[in-house]
Amino acid sequence: MKVVLNIAVSGCLLGQKIRFDGGHKQDRFITDELARFATFTSFCPEHLTFGTPRPSVRVVRRKDGTVIESNKSGADVTKMLTEGSQQELSSISQHPLGGIIFKSNSPSCGLGSAKAYLPNGFAEGKTDGVFARLCREKFPLLPMEEEGRLNDPWLRENFVMQLFAYGAFEQFKGSGPSMKKLIDFHQRHKFMLQAKDERAYRMLGNIVGNRTQQEFTQLLARYETIFKTAIARKSSIGKTRNVLEHMAGFVKNNLTPVEKEMLHEQIRDYAATIIPLIVPLSTLEIFARKYEADYLLSQAFLRPYPKELALRSDIRSGK
Repeated sequence: MKVVLNIAVSGCLLGQKIRFDGGHKQDRFITDELARFATFTSFCPEHLTFGTPRPSVRVVRRKDGTVIESNKSGADVTKMLTEGSQQELSSISQHPLGGIIFKSNSPSCGLGSAKAYLPNGFAEGKTDGVFARLCREKFPLLPMEEEGRLNDPWLRENFVMQLFAYGAFEQFKGSGPSMKKLIDFHQRHKFMLQAKDERAYRMLGNIVGNRTQQEFTQLLARYETIFKTAIARKSSIGKTRNVLEHMAGFVKNNLTPVEKEMLHEQIRDYAATIIPLIVPLSTLEIFARKYEADYLLSQAFLRPYPKELALRSDIRSGK
């Protein structure tokens, strides 16, 4: 099942010259790699509100509340930027979004990274930018991240996996879902869910079991909320190792002693951060093909996103 994403992205990350100084902050991972599998919806509430070039702004925590101030004049521009952010939010909401990538440290788009200042000019912690906060409120289950954090291979791999799992569910939901299709969807995502959140995986298993004979529309809504919450969790080397051992169990009776030892050595080496995740996963896929383990071959965890992104080839993609 091919998933094509539509992601809302801060325009400066796409190379648009709309930063306060007329420059851009093009992100090559987004424009050169992710762009092969996604379309982008650009946004910039500051450009929409103030134009380009423009004086920079900052978040200031006053005694009477948090405001946005112009760095040039000290004027309170909170109302203007909030209205511009609401307008931009309305604009991107017209698209079937599969995720949002924000510009880090921005007073409008920072996702927990916008610096907050005291009136005396001293920094006091970090917060969400105006637009990012509105997006969190509007789309609580939508995958969201900053380009700065995506420089971390572990966060990048987790976020991209979330993007494609979210897209897969949206595609499933638009295909005329039924109980049988939901069971099949859940079966394909079992190992991914275990690698993310074991408790949520068990809850979702109980939902598709439907022992209480709940009406399908309500059951699907419950499944959607828990599924989208679970795929937002970060995997870990420990959880992933458990999943690899569990997957190995589906072919263990077919493996020769040499094959079995090689596979388990690779899993141990992955857990010890000697080799990247792609190595034991590729071996598992080879054995699944060799011994016709169709259940393993159907698992989204084997290829949660296009292999060309090669995110699991980086040893730093596990923590």
